[in-house]
Amino acid sequence: MHARAGLAAWLGGSFHGAPEEAWSPAVSALVTRAFADIGPAPLEDYHAHLVGLGAGGTQATINPAMQSWWHPARRFKAHVFLSATGVQDLEHFDSDYVARLVQLARGFGHPVRIRLLAMDHSYLPDGTLAPEQSDFFVPNDYVMAVARRYPDLFVPVMSVHPDRPDALAELTKWAGQGVRCVKWLPNAQGIDPAQPRYDAFYRKLHELDLVLLTHTGAEGAVDAAGAQELGNPLRLRRALEAGVKVIMAHCASRGQSDDLDHPGLRAENFALFLRMMDDPRYRGRLCADISALTQWNRLPRPLLEVLRRPDLQGRLVNGSDYPMPAINCVISLRKLERLGLIASADRPALAELYERNPLLFDFVLKRALREPATGARLPANLFVERPLFSSLSVTPKMATTWPSAGKGEGS
Repeated sequence: MHARAGLAAWLGGSFHGAPEEAWSPAVSALVTRAFADIGPAPLEDYHAHLVGLGAGGTQATINPAMQSWWHPARRFKAHVFLSATGVQDLEHFDSDYVARLVQLARGFGHPVRIRLLAMDHSYLPDGTLAPEQSDFFVPNDYVMAVARRYPDLFVPVMSVHPDRPDALAELTKWAGQGVRCVKWLPNAQGIDPAQPRYDAFYRKLHELDLVLLTHTGAEGAVDAAGAQELGNPLRLRRALEAGVKVIMAHCASRGQSDDLDHPGLRAENFALFLRMMDDPRYRGRLCADISALTQWNRLPRPLLEVLRRPDLQGRLVNGSDYPMPAINCVISLRKLERLGLIASADRPALAELYERNPLLFDFVLKRALREPATGARLPANLFVERPLFSSLSVTPKMATTWPSAGKGEGS
C-alpha cells in the first residue's frame, strides 16, 4: 500500500534527493549564515510530532474516519499529511517515519535535540475513554522507546489527558523515568485548561516540576470542530496560578476567542497571548514556542511582533511542528518575500533547501527572517537551550525495548 499521489501529494510536498546530497553554492552559503553565530551548542526543537499508523506494533493509531470514503474531507487531509512525511510505504510507515526524521536531523551537520511529542486519547469528563473524538493517538511508551533508541537526537514529551482516571499515576510514572514535559492539544483532545477539576493535575505538575507544552489558538491540522475556544490563552491562568510552567505553542497565532476579561467581546487569540505574556504575575513561568509562525495563514502580525520585541524573544523557544513545515500548501516563500520578511535573493536557495530537507529549511528560514523596516532578526540564543526550561534536557533513565523496527529504519 502506498501513499496517495495526485493533488494530495502536491499539497503535502514532493521531496527530491537525500538530505545529505551536495547543495548548490547558494544553499551552502545560506546554511552557513544561519549557523554563523550559533556556536557549538545543540539546536533545540521543542515541538516535533511522532506520527504512526500502528505498523510494527507501535500501538499508534489514526482515527478510522481519516481512512474512510464516508469522510472524504478528513481522508483527503490524511493523505496530505502522509505525503508530507516523505514516507511512501504505509505498511512500514511507523519505522520509516522515524528513519526519515533521523535522516533529516542528521542532515543539519550540527547537533540537534528534538522534543518528540506523544498524543493521548480524548477522554470524557467522567473519565470515559473517547478515542473516536481525536484524529490520532501516539503512546507515551512509543515516544520513550524512540527517544531511547536515538538519545543524541530525541527528548521524549509525554501526553496525559487530565480526565483519564490514572492521570496522576501516569505523570508520576514518566517523570520517574526522566520525562520533563507534558503535551496537550486542548481543541482536539477536549481539554478545558480552566476547569477546577484539573487542580489536582496542576498540583502534581508543580510537585514534579513538569512543564506543560500546550497548543494555543485555533487548531486547523486535526479535527477540532466545536472546541476552538479551548485554545484560548486566557484559559491557562488556572495552571499558571497553581505554579505550573507553561509553554504556549504557536504563540496563539490563529483565530479568535471570547475575551474572558471583557464578557461579550471577542478578541484575536494572538492579542490574548500578548496580554498573558505581558502580565507580570507570570514572569518566570510562562513562555511560548514559535512553531508554525511562518505559515502563510498566520502572517503577518504574530511574526512581525515577535521580530520587533526583544522582551518577547527572551521568553520564546524554537519549535518546528514537524511534519507541518513539510506540508507544501502552508508554506509560501512568495508571501514572505512580498511582506518583506525575507530577502528576494534568499528565496531561490530557500526553495531548493525545502525540497531537500524541510526540517533544516524551517530553521534556516527563521534565521533568514527580518523585520522589514529595521532589519531586526531572531537572535541566535532563541534556537539553543533557554535557562527557564533547562530541565527539559533531562535524558530518560531506564532502558526499554521497542517493537520491531521493520524495514527502512536507520541506526
